[in-house]
Amino acid sequence: MQDLSRNKGIKVLMIAPTPFFADRGCHVKILEEVRALKKRDITVKVVTYHIGRNVEGVDVERMINIPWYKKLEAGPSIHKYYLDLILAAKALMVAFRFKPDIIHAHLHEGVFVGKIVKCFIKKPLIADYQGSMVGEMLDHGFVKKKSLSFKFNSLLENTINKWPQKIIFSSTQAKDFFLANFKNINPEKVISFVEGTNTDEFHPGYDVEDLRLKLNLPAGKKIVIYLGVLTKYQGIDILISCIDNIVKKYRNVHFIIAGFPNVEFYKNKARELGVSEHITFTGKVNHEEVPRYLNLGDIGVSLKLSQTEANGKLFGYMAVGLPCVVFDTKTNREILGDTGIYAEYNNRNSFMDKIIYLLENEEEAKKYGRLAQNRVMEKYTWDNTFSNFVGIYKDLISKKN
Repeated sequence: MQDLSRNKGIKVLMIAPTPFFADRGCHVKILEEVRALKKRDITVKVVTYHIGRNVEGVDVERMINIPWYKKLEAGPSIHKYYLDLILAAKALMVAFRFKPDIIHAHLHEGVFVGKIVKCFIKKPLIADYQGSMVGEMLDHGFVKKKSLSFKFNSLLENTINKWPQKIIFSSTQAKDFFLANFKNINPEKVISFVEGTNTDEFHPGYDVEDLRLKLNLPAGKKIVIYLGVLTKYQGIDILISCIDNIVKKYRNVHFIIAGFPNVEFYKNKARELGVSEHITFTGKVNHEEVPRYLNLGDIGVSLKLSQTEANGKLFGYMAVGLPCVVFDTKTNREILGDTGIYAEYNNRNSFMDKIIYLLENEEEAKKYGRLAQNRVMEKYTWDNTFSNFVGIYKDLISKKN
């Protein structure tokens, strides 16, 4: 048993350049990091944007209100260039008062903010990345390759990557991509550890009959569920385009597409394709309710097209015992191992065939669900994953001293 008292006195300034908390993947990771560190007697203060909801037990300080900026969904924005300067001013004020031992910065924008703080308080800076900053911009269509904006942000990303004393990724694939594309970075300061989920909350066995009634789900049909961000790069367009053919081959199925933004856009797309009656769009789901929603499902799907970003939703699927149909990427294989059902990357027909296979083979689907749940319990709990930060903090603090 780890002696938690040995961590007492470590203070972490966590910079979150995002509207924390907004019930999506990156925010869940930040929340569970804070919870895991608090269990180990480490004091964490989160500095974040002016919007987002407060979560009990998390010490949050927000920058000044910017009334015209209300974006809660993921993705780049032109406003972030000045928002992060405002966040830096707030983080610096907090740092002078809080006197942290470590600056723990999420995303590249957080490292930019953290570097400004570090110039004044001279404390170690950790980068907590999900993937490439420019890669995300390309995924979201924010920049076009070889454009002036692409070149500027690539230069900015290269510069930011030189600043942290430690760079942490959520998948081996993301780390390998980083080292292959940013060769001027010392590989020894780059590490990865796969994320996880809170298995105290995410598990099978919830009573969800009231939720079935609330959502007006059809009785007696198997449920295929997607829960996450609704964007093209998450593969929602592909999912909706599959549904007509799936229903023609297996009538006894219904789809839940849970999450935000762009709900009306995808409802219209479903109407255009004539599949609205087979889909329930729930809109935004509060993080506390996610385990119950996942317990409605028989099959969990993720069609994420990014091959470098983490895919945190899979841990929730696995923990409640859902068999998972995904595209065949290194990140997905690292998470699911031999418990995943893999479709050919970005291949609509292949994905459709895998879903139909599980619908038609119920015992096989249940087997994969059990295997996935066992894998999470053995390897991927938030508490085990984020305990890794303690050793990193202590190492950097000792070197600083």
